[in-house]
Amino acid sequence: MRVLALVPALYDTSPSQRYRLEQWEPLLREHGVEITYAPFEDEELHALVYESGMIGKKARLVGRGLGRRLSLIRKVKDYDLVYILREAALLGPPVFERLIHQRDVPIVFDFDDAVFVSYRSPSNGYLSYLKFASKTKTICRIASHVMVGNPYLAEYARQVNDRVTVIPSTINTERYQAPPAKNSSGPLVIGWTGSHSTVQHLDTLRSALKKLAQRESFRLRVIGTPKYECPTVEVEAMRWRAETEPEDLSVIDIGVMPLPDDRWSKGKCGMKALQFMAMGIPTICSPVGVNTDIIQDDQNGFIAASEDEWVEKLSRLLRSRELRQRLGQAGRATVEQKYSAITQAPRVYEIFKSVLRDADVPVKAVVQSQSAATGNHG
Repeated sequence: MRVLALVPALYDTSPSQRYRLEQWEPLLREHGVEITYAPFEDEELHALVYESGMIGKKARLVGRGLGRRLSLIRKVKDYDLVYILREAALLGPPVFERLIHQRDVPIVFDFDDAVFVSYRSPSNGYLSYLKFASKTKTICRIASHVMVGNPYLAEYARQVNDRVTVIPSTINTERYQAPPAKNSSGPLVIGWTGSHSTVQHLDTLRSALKKLAQRESFRLRVIGTPKYECPTVEVEAMRWRAETEPEDLSVIDIGVMPLPDDRWSKGKCGMKALQFMAMGIPTICSPVGVNTDIIQDDQNGFIAASEDEWVEKLSRLLRSRELRQRLGQAGRATVEQKYSAITQAPRVYEIFKSVLRDADVPVKAVVQSQSAATGNHG
């Protein structure tokens, strides 16, 4: 089975890709699925896309990406199906999706964020509005199958397509494991991980953390930004690094995932919480979106809806090693059972197979494609 993957970013640089198709690929390859990655961005655009300003240069590089996409459309008939993550092009209406559909090549459309909600990026300003968030509904309608990261996104997709499956973003449970027991005599570490664009979510905990610091001793580790300040709280801020992420997380004793209750956040797939949980780190989340599906309060983690709840539950965890161990072990078990790549990749393969069956792709062609599988990263 030959699959052309139209993805936004270069290989192993985007969380969406890393925790979805890229993570499933080795397991799909065992079933004879050959994936060719076609990122929209190139090295130059990747280096600039999250930097502030330089709108003119970014627009030129996006134009170059549109040209690459146009050239690729001529080759889509060489593939059994086209997998599209979020959108075929970074900006503009769903032109390329329509062109693929017109060529009768099945489309599997996958999204793990509320990409149908207009969002003004702090890095790219009003250029963000050229993303045409409304195109998501069109892509859902013409897709042979839609995969989404949570039920909120599924509800949106089912407005125009009844072939929708929830496939949660997953964790590589071999790479993310609970570290050995710590013997550190220093303060316990409360940790957050994210990016420069989501650190505003951590800001909502400032008041709770300052209150907590008046009664408890702890250190705050912030992963995803080189600088972060919270008065009266000892803070260690660091850039996110793919190659050392498990090691950087392993220092954390308690993980936090605060979120605002808005349309964009409801589309989140709980990846930060799942990373903590996979490593046996007891986790506290806001009751937003899929978080309340992942975490059952006081069973495999904590849910905190108010400032007082955040302070109270963080205090309980800081004071009780037994509670940290119980929730951490239960969180790890949850990830192994429901949110690991090994449990979800077979479901993705069944979707791919059903799409080809429904499109009436000749069995002989599929078998030939399977025998030539190489797992090309493009």
